[in-house]
Amino acid sequence: MSLETRNRIVEAAARLFHEQGYAATGVATILREAGVNSGSLYHFFASKDELLKGVLHWYEENLYPLIMQPLEDAEADPIARIFCLMDWYRQFMLDNECRMGCPVGNLALEVSDTHPEVRPAIERNFDNWVAIIRGWLEQADGLPDALDRDAVARFVLTVMEGGVMQARAAGHLRPFEDSVAQLREYFETLTGWRLDRSSMFSGRLAVNGSST
Repeated sequence: MSLETRNRIVEAAARLFHEQGYAATGVATILREAGVNSGSLYHFFASKDELLKGVLHWYEENLYPLIMQPLEDAEADPIARIFCLMDWYRQFMLDNECRMGCPVGNLALEVSDTHPEVRPAIERNFDNWVAIIRGWLEQADGLPDALDRDAVARFVLTVMEGGVMQARAAGHLRPFEDSVAQLREYFETLTGWRLDRSSMFSGRLAVNGSST
């Protein structure tokens, strides 16, 4: 069995879990969408629960190369880059009419209680996201030396996840936009920094049919 086959299974499962939810996605649907038989799936994953762990690992591995690195390439200013990332999530929500939301956030809400064994994998995904933002903050000029950059990076994640969740509930972008506006004011108050909106990365990134 090839690595390509395994990747097809994981990527199909990731997309379906995002579109339909974990519980609502049957193994037969994953097999059909991946174009494989049950023997191929069970060669790599002993159960659907093990496949869930594989999906979460896939998100952890691909966050940087598929989402964060293209943003780094597109925007040199580390703080502006944070708002380019917020703009990417906004565009994703706009394109999907405020449906679906963050795939890892969705799984956190759906499976953390019913599948506590995957909580560490979900936490690693969030920690990975925070670590990248913290790295951007460490590169930024004008932030106070005493600033807890890890806590601020966690705050940025909270703004994103909370804004996306509320936009999904409302069916429109206003809650997300209001949350990001407050984040912008926080940075402006903290540093006197102003974002040149012409530097916003407003194009969609190509992420192989998935978002992270």
